[in-house]
Amino acid sequence: MGREAGKDGCSAPRARVDLLGAAATDRARCESVPASDDVADEARLVARLVARDEAAFNALVRAYERRVFALLVRMSGSRAEAEDLAQEVFVQVFKGIGSFRGESKLSTWIYRIAVNLSKNRSKYLRVRKTDRQEQLESLEERAPAAETRRANIAPAERPDDMMAGRQLERIVQAAILELEPTFRECLVLRDIEDLSYDEIAAITSLPEGTVKSRIHRARTQLKEIVERALGEKIT
Repeated sequence: MGREAGKDGCSAPRARVDLLGAAATDRARCESVPASDDVADEARLVARLVARDEAAFNALVRAYERRVFALLVRMSGSRAEAEDLAQEVFVQVFKGIGSFRGESKLSTWIYRIAVNLSKNRSKYLRVRKTDRQEQLESLEERAPAAETRRANIAPAERPDDMMAGRQLERIVQAAILELEPTFRECLVLRDIEDLSYDEIAAITSLPEGTVKSRIHRARTQLKEIVERALGEKIT
């Protein structure tokens, strides 16, 4: 599957036979992180950050904000949620930079913070949703049966109407969000962010073999979910 231009200038993916990277951004156009592996340069930047150099922190935000935001959108499915989380990521980076020991790349450390914040937020929202659902069920039990029936009646959409005009990008994003969170984070980091297995292992604190297994299972599940949404097999 190829890609078509999205509203933000980055490519919006179209279907691919294997779905690997189907939701990936066009890294050549959207990549904003300097492609430098100079350990000395990174060490100098970290030293400036530890010294609370405001210019260094602003440079760090400019370098990483788009990738962090894109990652959080894929993890949460919400741009508003991702914006809030991205701000918190850089607050934690600023507060915790003194604990960075250089055992991994700075980008890996920042991604770990982003992933952990996203997971914690997801857990909070799941608990909140469960509590809210229990409250609604309690109210339904007390409501008159006739009112309950009227509230639950809604015209069913035809499958072809539901699919009409729906872009594959939205289908793939919805499918990603259906994956188990531990599978989703590995898939997003590998197939969308294009990180190496060892980087993902460092971010998630998982053995590399577990990372590979979860990515494989996530790809299989993603393909099945998208096939159900499309109503056809992807060969």
